[in-house]
Amino acid sequence: MQDAVTRAQLPPLRLTPPKTFGLGLFGRVASPLALIALWQLGSMAGWIPATKLAAPSAILSAFWSLSVSGDLLRHLTVSLTRVSVGLVLGVAIGVQLALVVGLSRLGDNAVDPLMQMLRTLPYLGMTPLLILWFGIGELPKIALVAFASVFPVYMTLLGGIRSVDPKLIEAARIFGLRRWEIIRHVILPGALAPALVGLRYSLGAAWLSLVVSEQINADRGIGYLIMDARDFLRTDVIVVGLMIYALLGLATDAVVRAIERRALAWRPAIVRTNP
Repeated sequence: MQDAVTRAQLPPLRLTPPKTFGLGLFGRVASPLALIALWQLGSMAGWIPATKLAAPSAILSAFWSLSVSGDLLRHLTVSLTRVSVGLVLGVAIGVQLALVVGLSRLGDNAVDPLMQMLRTLPYLGMTPLLILWFGIGELPKIALVAFASVFPVYMTLLGGIRSVDPKLIEAARIFGLRRWEIIRHVILPGALAPALVGLRYSLGAAWLSLVVSEQINADRGIGYLIMDARDFLRTDVIVVGLMIYALLGLATDAVVRAIERRALAWRPAIVRTNP
């Protein structure tokens, strides 16, 4: 009883944003800028050999040279095409299988055990087998991206379907909605948030698999650019390629987050309360 009274007398816990002490945006970028400055100074002093890691100034110069020559755009276009086609195929397959398993007991018994078995396979280890099946062209690279992006969206969408409140489904039946209408207006909107989270995971898996696939029997793409730079000890070009991968991953994740805010604006947890 005394503990309960003591807890009742405690002031309520309020979550407030951290104070920036007037620094604003500079407070967020100060440490990265300081790290880059130390990196540059270490390279100029000879503490960081160029064969191990190029200086930031050399990396910017390499980025500018690749941009002006058009090589960066050419390789970037190839990589975006591969990841886009593979991601669309993987997500489409994952969504269809999740619907079959989540909405059908027969599908649950027939499909889900196979998906759980395949999910445990290291998809990067599938590369030699995909080369044997599809050759050394574009198809194994796209297939690897598709295989990597299937399972995150499948697992999250399936979990979202199974977590829909049964009372909502029962209420929809009372109002006379048919099976397809219940799926469209109740189940799919309820599972949309987990599905978008799965899409973000699928994007990360797609970029990771692309890095590996473009380093095997490729003559174009950002991964090929990195491997070619490795042979000539061009660490500046290697870092440029890695930065391109990172920026593309952040950009695609930001796109999905924007879609999430718009598609789930009806959910109170998604709407921002801050002005």
